[in-house]
Amino acid sequence: MPLPRSTPVDLLLDATLPDGRRADVHLRQGRITALTAPAPTAPPVGGRAVDLGGALLLPALVDGHVHLDKTFLGAPWQPHLPGSTIRERVAAERRLRREIGVPVVERASALAELLITQGTGHARSHVDIDPDVGLDGLHALLEVRERFRDRLGLQLVAFPQGGVVTAPGVPDLLDQALRAGADLIGGLDPEGFDGDPDGQLDVVFGLAERHGVGVDLHLHDPGESGAAQLRAVAARTAALGLDGRVTVSHAYCLGELDDHGFGSTAQALAGAGVSIMTNGPAGPMPPVLRLREHGVRVFAGSDNIRDAWWPYGNGDMLERAGTIGLRDDLMTDQELHTALDLATGAAAGALGLTGYGLSVGDRADLVAVAAAGVPEAVAAHPARLLVLHAGRVVHAADHP
Repeated sequence: MPLPRSTPVDLLLDATLPDGRRADVHLRQGRITALTAPAPTAPPVGGRAVDLGGALLLPALVDGHVHLDKTFLGAPWQPHLPGSTIRERVAAERRLRREIGVPVVERASALAELLITQGTGHARSHVDIDPDVGLDGLHALLEVRERFRDRLGLQLVAFPQGGVVTAPGVPDLLDQALRAGADLIGGLDPEGFDGDPDGQLDVVFGLAERHGVGVDLHLHDPGESGAAQLRAVAARTAALGLDGRVTVSHAYCLGELDDHGFGSTAQALAGAGVSIMTNGPAGPMPPVLRLREHGVRVFAGSDNIRDAWWPYGNGDMLERAGTIGLRDDLMTDQELHTALDLATGAAAGALGLTGYGLSVGDRADLVAVAAAGVPEAVAAHPARLLVLHAGRVVHAADHP
């Protein structure tokens, strides 16, 4: 029988760790207290022991970029409405948003439940802030964040899906969103959407400085235009001392540059501590290994899941790591470990999580996977057997 939700677990017997060692993992008050060699051990008094039987134990997966407010999960199937430009797709999404008929809280909660069952313990969700929806989506996700606070860590980015300087009133809405509880400020294609890179970045980084928050900017613009914006973001990040607190999501242009353009842009990003998020799109994508060689932190996210942007997605960050690995030709066991890092350690670092990992003292946010090791976990889409958040069961298969 599956373990009931919220059951405290004090001992995980015979776990395979990411480095291949077998260990018993001792937990107390939501933290890892010891890693010992496997041995027949009675459950602690008043606690619960789970025998993993050699299953792989990982720190909880981290979804570094998702859109909980956009998903159609929990609503009837919605046929996809294509668009040839970002602006056309934004307009199509707005039409569907008015017609969907199922509240954001209900749909976002359905997606949050799915993330948890896949082993995700922490996520960063962008939430639309625009004149059409105002702060309604943010208020819905603040409710979802509170509803799931004991099961899923959730950061919220105030995301100006309809632009910043070309959308009247949006700077004020973004300011209100940060005062209302959004954790970071977002942006969207300063050149390609707003046609005013300096103007949009002035607003975004001005709000980041005023509120003491980080930045997570969508950038789809291609080629040298995109690269110039990346370098501008890096310069502003360095000027404000935001090392480690700024992310550029997508950054497709990094997959299109010549060696000189790539090298100078990667150097600027690394020097300023700007992270890059990728979801492994069908088109150009940031080259993971090359960026890491330059010292740039790269991490993974789901992006859109079953919404107006595309009908695909299941919230499985192991599958997402595999997709990125396949797209970027990550084939060796060592490279598959790198793919996993995109959805674990690197993502946790980009989100500023502390006490994350599988060391003594770390939070007991953990997922047991039906795999013999990390390469298999990334490549084989294995079942999630047990998911813990602060040492308590948030999901369990029939036979953990």
